[in-house]
Amino acid sequence: MSKIKRTTPSMVDITAKPEVYREATAQGQIKLNPNTIKLIKAGKIEKGDPLSTAKIAGTLAAKNTSGLIPLCHPLPITSVEIDTKTFNDMVEVKAVVKTTAKTGVEMEALVAAAMALLTIWDMTKQYEKDEQGQYPSTSIENIRVFKKIKAEKR
Repeated sequence: MSKIKRTTPSMVDITAKPEVYREATAQGQIKLNPNTIKLIKAGKIEKGDPLSTAKIAGTLAAKNTSGLIPLCHPLPITSVEIDTKTFNDMVEVKAVVKTTAKTGVEMEALVAAAMALLTIWDMTKQYEKDEQGQYPSTSIENIRVFKKIKAEKR
């Protein structure tokens, strides 16, 4: 059995890497009760519009990823787009993050999608609780990098 060499965590040195166009798309879903989806569509969520608020939260999260994930490089984000799509029992969030940098924006896209989904949960939780105050059917699922682009020229 081989031993795992433990080292002090450190950022990856990207000094010599060239700056290139990079784009990452992450997506995920939040399962909600159909009645909660109806309230969202009717604009009747007491805290306000969770989909609009999720877009703002996702954008802020992408811009602040390096402050949330310890060894993530700060990047000059050039674009963040958060899209939402409602279904009968869930909301899908897609986050597209772009930059011209020495490293990719996958983490920024993942953090943006996750924060947007968490924001939807926060704004709808009062409608999701059962009699005991639990969330038996609410869940955030399938957060993943859907696509990534690295291109010398765009």
